[in-house]
Amino acid sequence: MRDVAVIGAGMTKFGKFLDRSLKDLTREAVQEALDSAGTEKAKLQVAVVGNATAGLITGQEMIRGQVVLRDIGIGGLPVINTENACASSSTAFHLAWMYVASGMYDVALAVGMEKLYHEDKRRSFQAIGAAVDVEWVEQMAAAAKAAREAQGDGERQPTFEEGAGEKRSMFMDFYAAFARQHMQRYGTTKEQFGRVAVKNHYHGSLNPHAQYREVYTLEDILNSPVVAEPLTRLMCSPIGDGAAAAVLVPADQARQYSSKPVFVRASVLVSGADRAPDEPGTTERAVGQAYDMAGLGPEDLNVIELHDASAPAELVIYEELGLCPPGEGGKLIDSGFTKLGGPLPVNTSGGLISKGHPIGATGVAQIYEIYKQLRGEAGDRQVEGARVGLTENGGGMVKGDAAALSVHIFSL
Repeated sequence: MRDVAVIGAGMTKFGKFLDRSLKDLTREAVQEALDSAGTEKAKLQVAVVGNATAGLITGQEMIRGQVVLRDIGIGGLPVINTENACASSSTAFHLAWMYVASGMYDVALAVGMEKLYHEDKRRSFQAIGAAVDVEWVEQMAAAAKAAREAQGDGERQPTFEEGAGEKRSMFMDFYAAFARQHMQRYGTTKEQFGRVAVKNHYHGSLNPHAQYREVYTLEDILNSPVVAEPLTRLMCSPIGDGAAAAVLVPADQARQYSSKPVFVRASVLVSGADRAPDEPGTTERAVGQAYDMAGLGPEDLNVIELHDASAPAELVIYEELGLCPPGEGGKLIDSGFTKLGGPLPVNTSGGLISKGHPIGATGVAQIYEIYKQLRGEAGDRQVEGARVGLTENGGGMVKGDAAALSVHIFSL
C-alpha cells in the first residue's frame, strides 16, 4: 500500500439554501478543491461521492454522483456513490484513499454533498430518521405508546413517539437517553454538556463557513427550548445544506502539486456489531485501529474534529478517543482542555452544532477543517503549531451503536 496525501480541499458555507441545488453546491466545493490542489478536472481518474438523503428529499436516486459531476464537467471516469448515513462522505474519502493507496489510481476526488432543507420540515426529519433499523423503531414507538398510556393524563415528559421524526430528529431522543445514562453513572451534569455547546458556538463564530455564528453563554444554552431532556436546542446540531470535496494523490507525487500537502496517516471504517456491555463500541474499535495504523496515540494529537451531533455526544467521544478515562469527559470540558487556546482544541470549525450538519457532506467537511488547520490556513480559529489532526464521523444507528463510523488521522 502506498502512502497518500491530500493536496486540495474545498467546501461551501453550510446553511439553508432552498434556492441552490446539489449541483450548484457541489460545483463550488469541487472547484475550490481543484484550485487548492493546483490541478484540473481532466486530471481526475476516479471520483467517490457521498450523499445520504437525496432520494428522499429530491427524488434523485441511484446515480447521484454521476448526475452532479456531469453537470460540472466531470465525466468518463469511474464514479462511485456511497450512502452511509452521516458517515457517507467520510466513507467516500476512505474509498478514495484506498484507490490511491492500492495503486489503482493516482488522482482521486472525494465529495460529500447534501440538501436537507425542504419546505416540509417533516420530510427532512423523516429522511434523517431512515438511518435506523425501521422495524426496531416501530417496536420502540409501540413501547412508547404503551408507556404514555400508563402515565395517564398527568404531567410527564414527551415520549419517544411524540415528535421524534416529525418535529425533531429522532436521533436527539437517542442522544438524550445516552446523556441521562452518563449522568446517572458518572454524575455528569447538564451544565457540563452545556459547556460543550458554549465552546462550539464560540468556535463557529470564528468560521465563515459555519451555519450559525452567534456566541452564547452557558445560561443561554441551558435556557434555550428543551428538545429532549437534558438536551436543549442549542446543544443540538441543525439540519442544513452544503458540500465539501478533497483531492488525493500518492504521497511521493504530492509535492508536484502542493508545497504543503497533508498526509493521510490512517483511514479506518467500521460498522456496529453485537457486543457485550463491557466490549468496545464502534468509536473505540475504529480509533484503536487508527492509532495503530498511524503509530500515534491521543497524546500526539493537536486538533480534532468529531461528530458532535449533540453536546453530550462530544463529551462521551472524548472518553472513547482516549482523551480522558471513562466518566471524566465532564472534568475535561470543565478544564478548558478542548477549547481554542487549550492543550487539544476539539471542533475548531464549530462542529456539527454550530458549523451545521448537512449529513452527507459532514465527513469531508471535517477533513477540510483539519486540512486547513495543518496548513496554518484556519484564520482566527487557527491552532498554533498544529501538525497532527484526527476526524471521527459516525452515521446511523443499529441496536444502540453507530451503523458506520470512520476515523482519519492526518499530519504534515
